[in-house]
Amino acid sequence: MDSLYGIDFGTGGCKVTVTDLAGKVLATASAEYPTRHPHPGWSEQDPANWWQAMCQVLLQLKGDPRLAGTRPAAVSLDSYTHGAVLLDKDNRVVFPCIIWTDQRSAKEAAELQNTHGEEIFRLGMQMPTPTWTLPQLVWLRKNHPEALEKTVRISFVKDYIRFLLTGEFAVDRIECQGTLLCDMRNNRWSHALCELAGISPDLLPEIRGCTEIGGKVTPEAAKATGLPAGTPVAMGASDSAVEDYAAGAIEPGDCIMKLATAGNVNVMTAEPHPHPATLTYAHVIPGMWYSVTATNAGAVCQRWFRELVCTEEKRIAAERGVSPYELINALAESSPPGSNGVFFHPYLSGERSPYWDPKLRGSFTGMSMGTTRGDLSRALLEGVAMSLRDCARTIEEMNLPVKRYILIGGGAKSQLWSRIICDLFQVPCLVPGACDASFGSCLLAGTAIGVFPDERAAVQKALTIDRTLAPVPELADFYNNLFAQYRAIHDALAPVYAKL
Repeated sequence: MDSLYGIDFGTGGCKVTVTDLAGKVLATASAEYPTRHPHPGWSEQDPANWWQAMCQVLLQLKGDPRLAGTRPAAVSLDSYTHGAVLLDKDNRVVFPCIIWTDQRSAKEAAELQNTHGEEIFRLGMQMPTPTWTLPQLVWLRKNHPEALEKTVRISFVKDYIRFLLTGEFAVDRIECQGTLLCDMRNNRWSHALCELAGISPDLLPEIRGCTEIGGKVTPEAAKATGLPAGTPVAMGASDSAVEDYAAGAIEPGDCIMKLATAGNVNVMTAEPHPHPATLTYAHVIPGMWYSVTATNAGAVCQRWFRELVCTEEKRIAAERGVSPYELINALAESSPPGSNGVFFHPYLSGERSPYWDPKLRGSFTGMSMGTTRGDLSRALLEGVAMSLRDCARTIEEMNLPVKRYILIGGGAKSQLWSRIICDLFQVPCLVPGACDASFGSCLLAGTAIGVFPDERAAVQKALTIDRTLAPVPELADFYNNLFAQYRAIHDALAPVYAKL
């Protein structure tokens, strides 16, 4: 039986989903990889760890009894955006990958805004912030010119892995938009933006469609991954675009609320709506777009909390063979709405929407001698949810129409966390079944080889809804007041963090 493989490179790890040709999930597996923080506000990864994690997962799946008698018909990749991989003449990595949460180029981003902000926004539809490849390259030119002098090719996370799989270099039409080096309206690299970055456009790869074939698995890659040599590999797209698509957000007015490593509130549109406080990207379905408001730290906050505070939960979870997050969520359930006055602000990596302030830092406030670990656990869930609502304020100010809300991401699997979001926003929420980026990549792989007639037909055939949530009206005033206090704490602390 033929199968489709979707391979997702998220900020924290690699996940592979395998479906049949109807889009039914057969198996999944994942592996984490590390992020280094050599200085406060810095975040970087070693591309070798992406490859190692993927090979580990693929070889694990090769021996999975659920996949006995199946063979990969096609593969597609997706990944987080803004992750530039600098390669020398021998295609060796010359500098760690500066990832999207990194804040080291804050000064360079501010200078670009002051000197060329209007031109950058006109061409790239985004404002320069440390998230983007453009200011990161300016930082590198100032601080590590030797790295750029060695660079003869620039790739990106999944595109670098696709090169290792197929030997071919290219980038899809959505991933290239995550660099701030792209002329968005004309779907090409911008000479003017590349000049600001201090690079030649010749260093950048060819731009291709998301469902084009980007190469075939080489014999060498087959040995390392277990994928058959000759398996076609589709171009794929960014994880955010593929997630929205996989969740069924394929009509204007569909709104995605995402609780993954980062948190997003994304609205699908029929045309681009560039705004200084949002991100603007093309949709997987040709002709559509989406506007993004995003918080830097979403579900990753719970992972941070797990490592910092929940040693006992980790130990018990290992003994019982369950996820430590089950025990952490049970702690949170013991605390009432409002977390007994404890607030959490999830600015562990600065913040994007709606503040675009790299100097913000995370905080627990309102603690007392009576504060419990359950209060902290619930405050974290409520704080991330309120950060999403903070993001949504920009969408409301832009008057973008929203017809329905779809909740996705690892955090959406939590009954408590998803219920908090539903009550805080006071809107009905759909929670799809399989809908993460790796699942969406399976659908793109199938579309690339003709299993599905087009992108829209693929998701219409494969999408399932896990549950529908309705808000509790009696909590509306309570959460409105809580959100007002949340914002007041931000306003009070932001000037303090600016001086640190």
